[in-house]
Parts: sequence; C-alpha cells; structure tokens
Amino acid sequence: MPKTPNYFKNKTIFITGAASGIGKSTAMIFAREGSNVVATDIDEKGASVIADQVVQAGGNGVGVHCDVTDRNSVEKAVSLGLERFGKINFLFNSAGSAIKRAKFLEIDEDLWDQTYNLNVKGTFLCMQVVIPHMLSEGKGVIVNMASNATRTGGAAKSPHYASAKGAVHTLTIGVGREFASRGVRCLSLSPSAVDTPFQDISSKEMLDASIEGNPMKRMGTPDEIAEMVLFTCSDACEFINADTLYLTGGSKA
Repeated sequence: MPKTPNYFKNKTIFITGAASGIGKSTAMIFAREGSNVVATDIDEKGASVIADQVVQAGGNGVGVHCDVTDRNSVEKAVSLGLERFGKINFLFNSAGSAIKRAKFLEIDEDLWDQTYNLNVKGTFLCMQVVIPHMLSEGKGVIVNMASNATRTGGAAKSPHYASAKGAVHTLTIGVGREFASRGVRCLSLSPSAVDTPFQDISSKEMLDASIEGNPMKRMGTPDEIAEMVLFTCSDACEFINADTLYLTGGSKA
C-alpha cells in the first residue's frame, strides 16, 4: 500500500500491451485506485475496450494504438496520452513475447530479430520517449517486464526470449542509475510462468512441468504481478531502483 491515501488518484500510467494479460490487469488495478490510464496496444480495438473498462471501474482511460517497435507510433501514443491527461507519472512496459518456443539450434535470424525488436527495442523506445516528460516534472517511475528466464537461460525452451529479457534487465539498471538523482526510478519485475495468453505458445507438457516444479504448484496470476506494479510505483517503494524483483512462488525454473 502507498504511504499516502489516494496516492494514485488522478495520476497517469502509460501501459504497453494493455489489451491482455498483465497489462490488462495493471490497467484495471490502477483504475481501482482512481488513476488515469493510457492503455496502449498494437491491437487498438482491444486497447479501447480496456479503456472503457477502466472508466467503468472508476478511473479515466483512453485506448491508443501503439506499435512499440516503431518510434513514430510510440511518440504519437505518448503525445495523445499527454494531450488527454497532461502528464505521465508511471510507465509500465508490459508488451513482450517469446514469439514462439524454440531450442537454441532452432532459432533463426527472423525469430531472433522479432524477439529483440519487441522486447528490447520496444522497451528502449518507450523509455526514451517518456523519460524527458518525467524529467520535466522532476519525478516518475518506470517498471519494465523482465523474466525469471534470465536466471535459467530459457534452456531448451526459449533462449532467445531469455536473452532479450536479460537485455531489458541490464537496460533497466543503466536507466535507473542514470536518472535516479533527477527523480526518475526504473526497475523491472521478473516473474516465473504467469497464467496469461503468453502461455498459448507453451505445450501442455511444458506448463505441467512448470507447475510441478513450483513449490506453490501453480502459475502466477496477472493480478498478482499487477499489484506489484502498483506497489513499486507507490511512495512506499522510493528506494527500489535499478534492480529486478523476482515473483516466482519460490520456483527456480
């Protein structure tokens, strides 16, 4: 919980990948707190649906198309968010995917490039566009989605994704350390398997093994990750910066 009552009321969060999964849950949890939500996704219709749900839940929402791999698209989405709400207090880079599961020798250059464009370039572009606005306000929080796969290497499942999320983690450290003295914090979250549409690319055997290997015998839920986004953006967490938080239920895989 934040230290200050109604801390999130009328503050604005910019969320990528907001049409589903963890991004969607985060939009709804910030709506619960009375926040302004810029729900962005490459699926513009899906983003608009979430924005409507945000309004119904007590927040203010706008759905915006955003292809995070394209700077012009990101700049347009950020401009629309600023035009609607005046400022961006929080950025949650939720958009990401392994694209498909593959063992190391099965990864072709196209899969490698797609994975890095979405997960790394997308995070880089959104931060680079939003940070100047946060600096002008003297305060802001960025939360990036990394992954527990950075500890396992995605061996025999998705080393391309693990590598990309490792890059996100490293970029998070650099950004967090560079801008902390100017009021902008940057951190990442590293969950193990979470029950979202992301898992559609996983086989039943892979999911069963993940659940069996978890001391809690289940996957995480999108709401559990989203609540941590809320917490880390709050004034109760102002010393968390340039690091990742593992949300795994005790799982190492």
